[in-house]
Amino acid sequence: MLETVGDIWKYAATGIIVITTNGSVTRDGRAVFGRGVAKQAALRFPGLAEKLGRLLADRGNHVFDLGNGIVTFPVEETPWSLPDLSIISRSAQELRLLADRSGWDRVVVPRPGCGGGGLLWREVSPMLSPYFDDRFLIISSA
Repeated sequence: MLETVGDIWKYAATGIIVITTNGSVTRDGRAVFGRGVAKQAALRFPGLAEKLGRLLADRGNHVFDLGNGIVTFPVEETPWSLPDLSIISRSAQELRLLADRSGWDRVVVPRPGCGGGGLLWREVSPMLSPYFDDRFLIISSA
């Protein structure tokens, strides 16, 4: 796993962009994109909340390829709960399997649970390192 600092969207043309998510769905069937990269993705790609909402309702809170080079990475059950290291570990494993099956050579991941979620990178990094090789670029904002 590699690390860098910068704007995740600068990698959109050359890699898969991962957005951290939760498992909540509104009454009208939309996923809740509260803040950070997920909110930015929802603004860039109309219909993303509806698409993820259907997947969450049908298959649960897991990693999903949403198309347009966007992949989800669950870190918590709801936008009001704290990020969960066991969910982050499971998501890392699922993302690795999806990257292997899909043949992706660059996957750009924000530090899961470390922005608005409040986790420390030193707590999260060990959850990712067993699954992420040099195809995975962990990015933090400047």
